[in-house]
Order: sequence, then structure tokens, then C-alpha cells
Amino acid sequence: MHSMTIAVGDKLPDVKLIKAGESGPEPVQTADYFAGKKVALFSVPGAFTPTCSAKHLPGFVEKAADLKAKGVDEIVCTAVNDAFVMGAWGKAAGSNDVTMLADGNGEFAKAVDLVMDGSGFGLGSRGQRFSMVVNDGVVEQLNVEAPGTFEVSSAEYMLGKL
Repeated sequence: MHSMTIAVGDKLPDVKLIKAGESGPEPVQTADYFAGKKVALFSVPGAFTPTCSAKHLPGFVEKAADLKAKGVDEIVCTAVNDAFVMGAWGKAAGSNDVTMLADGNGEFAKAVDLVMDGSGFGLGSRGQRFSMVVNDGVVEQLNVEAPGTFEVSSAEYMLGKL
């Protein structure tokens, strides 16, 4: 069965992600986690990778206050990495304004059908670079990058559409 790529108006699939919490990894179900709030979510192919660290995450850190002023309750970063890596990246490059949700097994990337093949770089199967605004579990805005680009998934672009 071929899954369809998630689209605006779709409900976010219910999968388990691991939150990189202060006291260690905590499992969260997306259906519960995204319920009743407006979340700016962005996905990167990997923590600590060049574009992600130099531009993508810092953009959301920088624009966190602006996003919140536009009604966003929480900013979430997801990647196909384990929670320990995501937690370390959050400490190194992020801020308390960005919640790190690890998609260690790639279940979320597969469920929204936004998987990329990073095996040429030794990364295996990863999530594509994208961003979305999720309101009470429903996708309101979806910005998926073409391979190797960083344009539409930035915090600036999202802000411009909010």
C-alpha cells in the first residue's frame, strides 16, 4: 500500500516520537501532543548536519518570539535521530523555545510520506527538510523543500504565510 504525502487539511498521523526531555527521553504520541495547540514543526535530515545547524534551527530560534506573536504555541524540531543526539543538538544549537522530538525509527517521516534516501551520504533513510503549521492536529501550512535546497522551510517563510 502506497501512502500519500500529507497535505494541508490532513490530520497528523498518530505515531510515537521521543521527546528529548530534561530528565532523559520521554515517549509522546503525536495525537496527544499536537492536540489543542498551534505548533510550528520543522523537520531536518539530521541534527548537527551543516545546513540544519547553520541555518534551519537558528532561524526558528531567532524567530521564536515572532512566531509566538502570530499565535504559535510551540515550536517543534524533528529528525530521524535518537533522542540523545536531538537533546545534545538542542543544548548546542537550540533554545528552550524549540522542543526536540526524535523520530529515531523514521516512523513519523514515513507516516507523512516525506522520507529521503540519504544512503549516499551514509545517513540511511531520513526525513526530508520541511516545515508545517499544525493546528489542533490538522496541517494548516506545509512547506516541503526540493532536494538540497533551503528556501521554503525556513522560519522566515513560515512567518510570511502566517
